[in-house]
Amino acid sequence: MLDHRLSSEYEELRRTVAEFAQDVVAPKIGEFYEREEFPYEIVSEMGRMGLFGLPFPEEYGGMGGDYFALGLALEELARVDSSVAITLEAAVSLGAMPVYRFGTEEQKREWLPRLTSGELLGAFGLTEPEGGSDAGATRTTARYDETTDEWVINGTKCFITNSGTDITGLVTVTALTEPIARSSEEGEFRSPVREISSIIVPTGTPGFQVSKKYSKVGWNASDTRELSFTDCRVPAANLLGERGRGYAQFLRILDEGRIAIAALATGLAQGCVDESVKYAGTRRAFGRPIGANQAVQFKLADMELRAHTSRLAWRDAASRLLHGEPFKKEAAIAKLYSSEAAVDNAREATQIHGGYGFMNEFPVARFWRDCKILEIGEGTSEVQRMLIARELGVTS
Repeated sequence: MLDHRLSSEYEELRRTVAEFAQDVVAPKIGEFYEREEFPYEIVSEMGRMGLFGLPFPEEYGGMGGDYFALGLALEELARVDSSVAITLEAAVSLGAMPVYRFGTEEQKREWLPRLTSGELLGAFGLTEPEGGSDAGATRTTARYDETTDEWVINGTKCFITNSGTDITGLVTVTALTEPIARSSEEGEFRSPVREISSIIVPTGTPGFQVSKKYSKVGWNASDTRELSFTDCRVPAANLLGERGRGYAQFLRILDEGRIAIAALATGLAQGCVDESVKYAGTRRAFGRPIGANQAVQFKLADMELRAHTSRLAWRDAASRLLHGEPFKKEAAIAKLYSSEAAVDNAREATQIHGGYGFMNEFPVARFWRDCKILEIGEGTSEVQRMLIARELGVTS
């Protein structure tokens, strides 16, 4: 019989993070959110708990866990607040994971202990102002300077999470590198194929400029900025993985990241249920709790249905990842369904709360402001449908 119940270790982790979210995050995060301020003290405590090291081996300072454990933590955090959850998600799956998956042993030893402890945050520099969903349309360039053995980077990245905090340590950027010269019977030639590589850029590197924070609709307690590179020089040894494989590397990172975003979206969807059930039991209208009305009951039932199905979807994708099975389609399904479930649940939660749902002092107001980006970030809903169709063998 298929058993979907969590093991004792996973359940203990889930419960620990849930208690942290309720006892530490919930009482404080509203003030950070309204001030649009990064919650350093909360992030520091998350580091002490080992959350940033969940899916990494102990030899690199990690907790020896896996992606499923990360998903559990993200879901429980997002049940209370998405700014805190996305800070963890981006730091782990987008910041540290590329170093772990593709870095040299020297790069891992240099960066991972500080990233897995939460001492430093890493960021993922992929999206560009004119790129968006077309990540292959990279315009940022990296020219190899043979005289200094350095990469010289020029370009702009946008919407980069965790890129401008006081504890940001690095940004891994994708850039066009010159095609490698190859030999033939006619002599040397250069491949016309666009060669995209990944390069680690430490913060504070001359020529690396971090803009002021965006004014965002939601995720107001997380850090999101535009980055620019002007003749920014880093050692050749900062190349991450094989030259010319940067695009393929980040496609793998995005596949995994979609599982994490699906877990986060599930948490938001479930948080909407939690808050709405409480409100429906205490808010009275026409002489009885509004939860006694069948119209409200049906809304709550549909909301729980969406949250429950989202949970099954991301856990299925995570399980396939952990067992070394293909998971691209399942990750896209999980991300697509859970992000749309989060938007639907946030809308219904706001409706159940009525006028109070429009007041920022109520968590559902944050949920409503935070949910929409889940249908956009790490691959839009349209991109997920393209991926699912492609995995089904449908091509254009």
